[in-house]
Amino acid sequence: MDYFSTRGATERVSSAAAILKGLASDGGLFVPASFPQLTLAEIEALVPLSYEERAVRILRLFLTDYTEEELCGCVKRAYGQTFDDVRRAPVKSVGDLEVLELWHGPTSAFKDMALQLLPQLMSTARKKTGEQDTILILVATSGDTGKAALEGFADAEGIRIMVFYPDGGVSPVQRLQMVTQEGANVSVVAVRGNFDDAQRGVKEIFGDAAMAKELAALHTKLSSANSINWGRLVPQIVYYFSAYADLLAESKIAAGDAVNFTVPTGNFGNILAGYYAKRMGLPVGKLVCASNANNVLTDFLRTGIYDRKREFCQTISPSMDILVSSNLERLLYHLTEDTAQVAAWMRELAEKGTYDASGLLPVLRENFWAAFTSDLMTEEEIRIVCARTGYTLDTHTAVAYRVAEDYRRETGDMRPMIVLSTASPYKFGASVLHALGKDTDGLDEFTLMERLHIQSGMEIPARLAALREAKVLHDGICERGDMRAAVLSFAGHKKKQ
Repeated sequence: MDYFSTRGATERVSSAAAILKGLASDGGLFVPASFPQLTLAEIEALVPLSYEERAVRILRLFLTDYTEEELCGCVKRAYGQTFDDVRRAPVKSVGDLEVLELWHGPTSAFKDMALQLLPQLMSTARKKTGEQDTILILVATSGDTGKAALEGFADAEGIRIMVFYPDGGVSPVQRLQMVTQEGANVSVVAVRGNFDDAQRGVKEIFGDAAMAKELAALHTKLSSANSINWGRLVPQIVYYFSAYADLLAESKIAAGDAVNFTVPTGNFGNILAGYYAKRMGLPVGKLVCASNANNVLTDFLRTGIYDRKREFCQTISPSMDILVSSNLERLLYHLTEDTAQVAAWMRELAEKGTYDASGLLPVLRENFWAAFTSDLMTEEEIRIVCARTGYTLDTHTAVAYRVAEDYRRETGDMRPMIVLSTASPYKFGASVLHALGKDTDGLDEFTLMERLHIQSGMEIPARLAALREAKVLHDGICERGDMRAAVLSFAGHKKKQ
C-alpha cells in the first residue's frame, strides 16, 4: 500500500519509507491510500488468537511491503518479554463499563503498545530500504511518549533519539523515567514552556531546510516517534480489534453488535486509531473524545471550529495538556479528501491559531461525541469508582470514565462501552491518593507508591519501583528557541554505539 501527504505533496511512498521519514516533505502527515476491510468472519477469527497474532493480522493489511516473517519477528520482539500480562491489553469489567488496560508494558503507559513496536518496524525498514545514514528520532512529549520511545529505541543500531519535555509539565514519575534513561544513543532535554512549545519547536526543526543540510553533512536524517509517524499510529489500531474480539470471546456481544469507545486524548492519535478501525469494518457506534480542562477538542467536535487561542491549563492529567492536536490533520483529510483544504487549514492554524471546518459538523457528529472534565470532577470520579467497584483509575482514565458516563446519561445510548485506560495509577500516585482523601504532603514518589499499593491492592510495576535506585543521567534544559542548537549538538556528538 502506498502513502501520501495530507497536504498534497506528489510523493507516494511505501509503508517502510513513510515510517522512516516520519513527516512528509511538505510538512503533512502520511496517510494510507485506502482503508483495508475486514469482514465480520475475519473479525470473529481473531477471537482465539493471541494479541501478537491479532496484531500481525491487522498490520499486514497496511504494511504490505513487510513480509509476514518480518512482521511476526517485529511483533514478537515488541511484546514477547516486556509486558506483565500475557494478554498484553486485557479488558476488565468495572461497574457498568468495560476498561481496556493499555498500560501493562515496560513504562506503564499506553504508548508502549506502539512504541515497543515502532523501533522494530523502523529498524526493519532501515534494512529494507538500504538506508546508511543515522536516523535521529526527535520527540516532543507531554509525559508518556518520551519514556516509551526512549525505552524502545535505547541502543538501537543506526538510530539515535532525543526527547524534549516541558519543564515542570510532567509528573515526577514521568520525569524520573526519562532523566534516568540509559543508552549510548539517547538524550533528554527539558524545555522552558509547555508541551505545545516543545511540539512546535520539534515541528519547526523538521521544516528547517538549512538544518536538514547541516544534518546531512553529519550523515543524519530526522524522523519522529510521535504519533505523527504512521508507524506509531498503525499499532494502535490493533487494540480496538483486540478489545472487540475479547468481548466476543466472553459472549458479552454478538458478532456485528456495535460498541462505543471512550478515549482520553490530547493529540488525537489514540482516538484516530479507533476511527481507522471503524473505517476498516469494526462495528463501532460512537467514538467518545474525553478531554481535561484543555478542551480544544471538545469545542472542535461540537462546533467544527478549532481555536488554540486559549489559556493553557496544567492539570492532574498532564499527558492530555495539549492545545494543538497534531493527528486531527489526518482526520480532516479523510473527511474531505481535499489536500489543498487541509493545507489551508493548517496554515491558518499556524498563522492565526484557529480555523473553521464547521462544514464537517454532520460527519463529525456521526462518528464522534465529546466532553471534558475539570480536575475536581476527575478526582471525584476516582473516588466514586473506587468506592463503588474497588478499582483504582489513574487521572487520565478517570477523565474518560466520567465522560463515558456523561455520554450515556445525555444520549441514552446504552450499547457496550469500552473505556481506554491509558496509564497505571502509579504514574500519578500523588494525584490519585489525594483524590482518595489521603494525605500526600511531603511524601516522596516511592512512599506514595507504597501507600497506593496498600490502598488499591495493585502490584507496584517493577520498573517504577526500580526508579528509586536509578541515577539521573540527563539534566539538560533549554529555551524553545535553543532546541535547534541542542539537536545539532547531539547529532554532532559522537557517542560509542
